[in-house]
Amino acid sequence: MTKTSLPYVLAAVFAAVPAVAQTEWQAVEEVRPYSIKGKTGAELYESIGAHGPKAGVTGRVIAHTTFKLTWTRKYEPQGNACVIVTNRPKLIITYTLPKPAGALPAAVESSWEAFISGVAAHERVHGETIKDMVKEIETMSIGLTVADDPDCKKIRIELTRRLGEISARQRQRGRDFDKVEMGDGGNIQQLVLKLVNGP
Repeated sequence: MTKTSLPYVLAAVFAAVPAVAQTEWQAVEEVRPYSIKGKTGAELYESIGAHGPKAGVTGRVIAHTTFKLTWTRKYEPQGNACVIVTNRPKLIITYTLPKPAGALPAAVESSWEAFISGVAAHERVHGETIKDMVKEIETMSIGLTVADDPDCKKIRIELTRRLGEISARQRQRGRDFDKVEMGDGGNIQQLVLKLVNGP
């Protein structure tokens, strides 16, 4: 490569950068508080037990993370095959967390802040596993090709199968994380004990 051709190569590289940046996406993350009452750590935790989000048939939980995922997807016949040429996600992650309805005594406020910071950090880990799942889906699906599928029907079945596998891995990661965090001596158990036994 001669010195005179180098600026043209750099110009071509820089010109390509905006196109790459446009394909990136960002998850929308929002916090949805639910109201609890109490003037002590024990009272606040009791209120969480009464008002926390429902989780299946097991009762209520302190907090949880949910998400809504939609895709802008384009299937394109290429010869006798079908290819996914566009698969852009829109991801909204919602963290449901407790929030005291009124002002707390100073000592309880300090104890509460330590508790809710730890719980929020726990939920953010779940948020990260969701984002990892979406990135994995995106990587797997862009360019996915199914032969002998000019009507782009078989590819939808194959995509659904792969999505099921990726989703199952994400849910298992969440269960494994919760088992450690909420088990004996785990982070969440410690946070609860400090809150309940505090002021």
